[in-house]
Amino acid sequence: MRIIERFTATLQRGPFNSTIQIRFKKPANTAQTRLETRARDPKLDLLTFHHRRLELVLSIHKLISAKKRGPFVSVQLLSRWAPHAGIDTVTAGAFIRKYPHVFEVFTHPIQRNVCCKFTPKFIELLKREVEILCEMEDINVVKIRKLLMMSVNGKIHLHAIRLIRRELGLPEDFRESIIRKYDNVFRLFDLEIMELVDRNENNESSSYVADVEMWREKEYREKWLSEFETKYAFPINFPTGFMIVPGFREKLRNWQRLTYVKPYERMENVSIRSFGGVERYEKRAVGIFHELLCLTVEKKVEVERLAHFRKDLGVEVNIRELLLKHPGIFYISTRGNTQMVYLREAYDKGCLVEPNPVYDVRRKMLELILLGCRNTKELREWSEVEDRRKVCNENELGVRDGDFVIPILESFPNGKI
Repeated sequence: MRIIERFTATLQRGPFNSTIQIRFKKPANTAQTRLETRARDPKLDLLTFHHRRLELVLSIHKLISAKKRGPFVSVQLLSRWAPHAGIDTVTAGAFIRKYPHVFEVFTHPIQRNVCCKFTPKFIELLKREVEILCEMEDINVVKIRKLLMMSVNGKIHLHAIRLIRRELGLPEDFRESIIRKYDNVFRLFDLEIMELVDRNENNESSSYVADVEMWREKEYREKWLSEFETKYAFPINFPTGFMIVPGFREKLRNWQRLTYVKPYERMENVSIRSFGGVERYEKRAVGIFHELLCLTVEKKVEVERLAHFRKDLGVEVNIRELLLKHPGIFYISTRGNTQMVYLREAYDKGCLVEPNPVYDVRRKMLELILLGCRNTKELREWSEVEDRRKVCNENELGVRDGDFVIPILESFPNGKI
């Protein structure tokens, strides 16, 4: 019986089908597959998730301040604005009650509806950030100058800078407060294109040096490395769990020694068709994005926003694929429905190695959000103290409405009217 079953099975398959080889497709090696299989950095992923919460809170503040209805808004009206602020998973009321250190919920004394406003601590931090950005006017002028010096023809579209305005630490009205104010340095061309008045003035291209040059000089002096090893090298810091395949170290060593046109140098000598031209062109792109991230306040920016600088900076490559090729220099985090690229050398255990005043203020805002519903007893005590202060201030005012009645009542003998 078994012999008959085997014979019928071979007849069904046929003499040719039984010997056909099954070929499996070669696994694809694309930017998406490398993004999914990359070595993760949990600290930077968690930081991206927390910053996403801060962005939602700031978007709500932007909506409330733009309506000019006063320092508070009803929760019912805020629920209509929530989708515009990016809040889709929870309701506006549930989102507000998650962060009592940021939002203060109260009942309106006249309309008797539930309203909310930002706490004085959060408002104070926002004002402090604006003050610091105004004080950094000279630093911001240098940042915009460096961006223009890195461009191909000394021109950059304003919408590209506007997209990363907060990352660069520029004020909201940077077009009027910086570009138009320093008309001897910058000039607007077609209203949305900015250029330098004189790019070759005082040989500015040689006066600007990339931030990575400081690291190269330090490596040359402290570790006694040769100039051949450090002149065109970048700091490499692989994430935990990164798999080093055979031959990778030698390729990395050759890439570190590869010469390239630096960000503030002219690009006339770059020839892609020459020997190693593609590698030199990509290394120049790595140097440009490395310098662009060094100009930011928190050494991070969204990948999609970097794409708006491709033509202006002369980097006609797939940006995400380029960043994924160098996991020791850049790290792309996908937490919070965004692709955020970090400069790996600038972070240690989820914190910035060299903090600045703007970073410190934003970190304090993030700490208020991360407190959640903890330490709410202190908030109640603080509100009680504020109420007492208001009562004391009212008692110290002296003359108030209705005080004219007191001497009239005191004029009657024995308090009889």
